[in-house]
Amino acid sequence: MSQNTPYQNFVKTLTKATKEIGLSDEKFEALKQCENIFETEISFKKDDGSTEKVNGYRVQHNSSRGAYKGGIRFHPEADLNEVKTLASLMSLKCAVVNIPLGGGKGGVQVNPKNLSKTELERLSRAYFRAGTEANVFGVNKDIPAPDVYTNPQIMAWMLDEHEKIIGYKSPGAITGKPVELGGSLGRSYATAQGGFFVLQKYLEKTRKDLSQTTIAIQGFGNAGAYFAEIVSKAGGKVVAASDSSGAVFCKGDECEIPKLKEYKKTFGGLRNTFCEGDTCDIQKMKAEKMEVLTNEELLELDVDVLVLAALDGVVHSGNAHNIKAKTILELANGPITLEADEILHKKNIDVIPDILANAGGVTVSYFEWVQNRSGDVWSENLVNEKLKIVMDNAFTDLYEIYEQHDKQDLRTSAFILGMQRIINAMELRGWL
Repeated sequence: MSQNTPYQNFVKTLTKATKEIGLSDEKFEALKQCENIFETEISFKKDDGSTEKVNGYRVQHNSSRGAYKGGIRFHPEADLNEVKTLASLMSLKCAVVNIPLGGGKGGVQVNPKNLSKTELERLSRAYFRAGTEANVFGVNKDIPAPDVYTNPQIMAWMLDEHEKIIGYKSPGAITGKPVELGGSLGRSYATAQGGFFVLQKYLEKTRKDLSQTTIAIQGFGNAGAYFAEIVSKAGGKVVAASDSSGAVFCKGDECEIPKLKEYKKTFGGLRNTFCEGDTCDIQKMKAEKMEVLTNEELLELDVDVLVLAALDGVVHSGNAHNIKAKTILELANGPITLEADEILHKKNIDVIPDILANAGGVTVSYFEWVQNRSGDVWSENLVNEKLKIVMDNAFTDLYEIYEQHDKQDLRTSAFILGMQRIINAMELRGWL
């Protein structure tokens, strides 16, 4: 496993890309620096009348290409180091898909599972109140969105608090909102849809047929389940999937995605459908044409595409040598460690990196911001048509760099693409 912090990993990858294109020390340092860091202690009232205090952060990395954009996460391990890394990656991600925004990220160091709905609302409002009063957030300055353990309802509370303070309606100040408050159609599955468009372009470029492509999906949550549904309807063969309870392998030609979704809904997990603890119902598995696997076994299946749609660091130096998939698509943030990246590259396994593969979410967030500012409402079809254009163009641009640099690897190529666009914007502004 990697012993580096997430920020150290980011800097190492940035360094590798910098050396590849011979970037000057001045420009390298400019890319590493965060423009603003907002730290605050947030106090909110508990239902029992007591007051709880937690740490809150908002990091604004680079605004050369536009207003800061990035999610807000509620997590007990959301420290400043993590938020800095994610803000930096958001700058690159926005640049890779060529949308006119910079990178930001927010975090509150709390376990939301321990809070009631009313406590969660008080916390959400207190965090956004602090940021608004400090002039951190604003429709033309910094536009947050949901992230880990935050959702459209939390964005609605934050927007309402923001508008109370500024004294007028400003729906574009936050994205990922409920549709009733100006959220965009298509936003709920945008990460998966964008990842699918990228995979389509990759298969086209490498002359592979989607209908003959076997796919295993690690993580059957929001992004993973939507991806399974989208790719299956398009003709891809999902043969296995996993969640926190374990994994299932479909012994027929491919998995029936509605059936997997029903398993998860009814039994609370894919493996739970067939097993309780170490005891599994063999007859039920035979009847359903299913086999139970561990999460580790799913990662090591011999498939064409392994989709990583759950936690960070799941592929590491301890298991990378056992990966048999020909291609990996990163729908999650940072699911492969630096050490594993090198092992996979030597094994000629293509990794379609997160800063492109999961950028569909921020792209449709950008579309939401555009709609809110113009007072327009786009149809779901129009959103997806525009998303396909953005993701297709981004993949084409990335692959061109990949071929120019002796096929270094797709992640380094993505970093180069994002870095060059940010540096170009900084030079045009006279910052460098």
